[in-house]
Amino acid sequence: MRVTVLLPGVLRATADGAAKFELEMTAPATLGDVLDVVAGRYPLLDRRLRDEQRGLRRYVNFFVDGEECRRLAGTGTELNDGAEIHIIPSVAGG
Repeated sequence: MRVTVLLPGVLRATADGAAKFELEMTAPATLGDVLDVVAGRYPLLDRRLRDEQRGLRRYVNFFVDGEECRRLAGTGTELNDGAEIHIIPSVAGG
């Protein structure tokens, strides 16, 4: 199954400048499975996405096919063939 990961500009430097990339995954696959593959390919990106316990960083939002994954099953969110994962860091300031 094919999954597309989309990155905002602020994270592209940690993924060799890629705005998006596609991964071939074995079905069934979860968001956590995708992040494990990302960790192997782009270790610096993984450090921006997950904490030391491999949990999702609090200030990074993950959308799977338009749904915020924390409202689904977090890293256990199951993916369909052709799924799109949008990764969006929170922006704060004053």
